[in-house]
Amino acid sequence: MGIASLAIKSFRNRKFTTGLAIASITLSVALLLAVEILRVEARNSFSSTISGTDLIVGARTSSTHLLLYSVFGVGNPSDNLSWASYREWSGHPQVEWSIPVSMGDSHRGFRVVGTDRNFFAHYRYARERRLRLDRGAWFEQADEAVLGAEAAADLGYRPGDEIVVAHGSGDVSFVEHRDDPYRVSGILERTGTPVDRTILISLDGFDGMHDDWRFGGAGHERDENRVAGAGHDHAGEDPGDDDHAGREISAFLLGLKSRGAALFMQRAINEFDGEPLSAILPGFTLLELWQIVGLVEKTLRAIALLVVVVGLTSMLIILMSSLNERRREMAILRAVGARPAYLFLLILGEALFVTLSGIVLGALLISASILAARDWVAREFGLFLPYNWVSTDLLLIVTLVAVCGCLVGIIPGLRIYRYSLSDGMTIRT
Repeated sequence: MGIASLAIKSFRNRKFTTGLAIASITLSVALLLAVEILRVEARNSFSSTISGTDLIVGARTSSTHLLLYSVFGVGNPSDNLSWASYREWSGHPQVEWSIPVSMGDSHRGFRVVGTDRNFFAHYRYARERRLRLDRGAWFEQADEAVLGAEAAADLGYRPGDEIVVAHGSGDVSFVEHRDDPYRVSGILERTGTPVDRTILISLDGFDGMHDDWRFGGAGHERDENRVAGAGHDHAGEDPGDDDHAGREISAFLLGLKSRGAALFMQRAINEFDGEPLSAILPGFTLLELWQIVGLVEKTLRAIALLVVVVGLTSMLIILMSSLNERRREMAILRAVGARPAYLFLLILGEALFVTLSGIVLGALLISASILAARDWVAREFGLFLPYNWVSTDLLLIVTLVAVCGCLVGIIPGLRIYRYSLSDGMTIRT
């Protein structure tokens, strides 16, 4: 009788213990694959927090600091840059589009960012995905605001509600711009990026609010003027006709006509004589930042591997526990002519069968889970799980698990190999 058919008959007699062993490997492999898939997608999501942007420009500072405050909303700019510098570089022949951003205010712990309609038109994330509205509309007036999904959910706001912005980016507000409340015009779909925790207003509204605050809050005429120009796109204006010569912004994003010009533009901006500026390549700086926070990635992988070790150990324990119950079975096989090597291969084959079955079922479980939860994960966490998740790295990991399962089977196999015929026929009770 072949080893495979004999192993199948043996499994039928030990359905419960065999099922436990397969279940242990299935859950371990499923968790390993889940962690690995999420780890890769989290890294991809992190590196795609901002995509399609060729350069980020701010006042002279370190590359990571500029990236953190301009994209992730962490920290504050060391200094502002002039509107004149923004106009000069946004009008450069190599520049296709630009997005100015102003920071420094907040609302109940959520950062307020002043920008223009170019933000909605050109900002991309997660492999060129566009910002989309879940409800409402983009701001058209200077007293309107568009909320990120997380900010709206946490604060319970809906389109039409009013919000009061506070000076400063902390959780505790000491100076509030109560004379200039904003009306929520729209709420963005969840992106899984820092945009979810951002409140977007127009640059005209941002400047007008601070003008009123500096001049004691009296400025009804200024209010009317800033409302009239809320949705205006300043990128295409003639610098000679600029009405905002004294304006300062925190940073600006550039999209170039040719990505091959990025290094040239970066060097030119960094050497700009008008004022000290820093230009960074967001993709390269994101990789630098990931190396700093990459310890979490390694920790997740270590935890997943430990779970697989626990699963394989559980399989070993089940196989070893079943040996005492099978000693008479093995002795009978020896009595009818089975050699010790045959019994060794039988146990090894059983371990391999359990491992492969667990791997296949674990892969099917992960595939079913992705199909069932993909939209929910994308909506809640901004992770876009792939339908085709198989990769070279995952195949290598699964192969290593199969090899380890086979190696685990060597221990009970050697134990069986050493059993003698007399030992199997005279079991002590």
